[in-house]
Amino acid sequence: MSPLRPAIALGLGAMFVSGCSVNLDHQGYIEHEEKRFAATSVVDLSLYTFEGSMEVRSWDRPEVLVDVEKRGPDKEAVSKIEVIADRKGDRIQVEARHPGGTMFFGIGHFTSPSTRFIVSVPRKTNLVIRTGDGSILVERLDGRLELRSGDGSIRAVETAGDLVATSGDGSIRLEDIRGRVDARTGDGSLRIMGSPAVVHARTGDGSVVLRISRGAVMAEDWQVTTGDGSISAELPDGFNAEIEAAPGSDGRARSQLKLVNVTGGTRDQRTLRGRLGEGGKSLRLQTGDGTIRLTGY
Repeated sequence: MSPLRPAIALGLGAMFVSGCSVNLDHQGYIEHEEKRFAATSVVDLSLYTFEGSMEVRSWDRPEVLVDVEKRGPDKEAVSKIEVIADRKGDRIQVEARHPGGTMFFGIGHFTSPSTRFIVSVPRKTNLVIRTGDGSILVERLDGRLELRSGDGSIRAVETAGDLVATSGDGSIRLEDIRGRVDARTGDGSLRIMGSPAVVHARTGDGSVVLRISRGAVMAEDWQVTTGDGSISAELPDGFNAEIEAAPGSDGRARSQLKLVNVTGGTRDQRTLRGRLGEGGKSLRLQTGDGTIRLTGY
């Protein structure tokens, strides 16, 4: 790691540019710091912050732009936020650090310094995001994506590749997804839509909605689980799977699909099993307490 300053990155002849701007609003003191990196090949970008939201979107330029919005009650508080950038070949890392602590601001109000990352990247980018407390939004990216928030929602739109989304406490919403999906939250709803090849999804407490697009093909067995909540799975005509729906002790599994070799789904035998289409890989839906609904379109 090296202190932030305008520099010429070694290796690949890539440029690393830093900039800064300041403004005040009703939310306190805000300072912006920009980092730019040339990206003529696929880069591995890692973004870390102690607290704050992350927004990453693709654009049509061969460069990475990271705008770090540093927030606090006053200039002194914001000055303690340190942004560190480093590049080694195709690996880029930008991290926001703060020594910690909640600050008094006004009568009866407390606030902590935080950051907001607003990032633009080429569509083909490998991405790692980690925030201790904050939401994550990723749009229109292809690559290996690892999105982790200690406390905050995660949303990914129009992505392809391997996607890992993990929140300690927050909802996860994945839209127009292709590739492999591993989504887990300790407390919050899950919503997965698109044409994934693999789905492993779990919430400790929350509902799950699975809406699979036409043409999707399972490459491996799928597992969808909630500790407490309902599961709704909407599957298209022509989808092939061995279905197993295991509701909780107080729930029921109900299906409008054209299943064959059906067993269970009754009060005495709650786990519903059946073959959809030509069968093949296993789609297992399980809830500790809730209803499971299977519908087609």
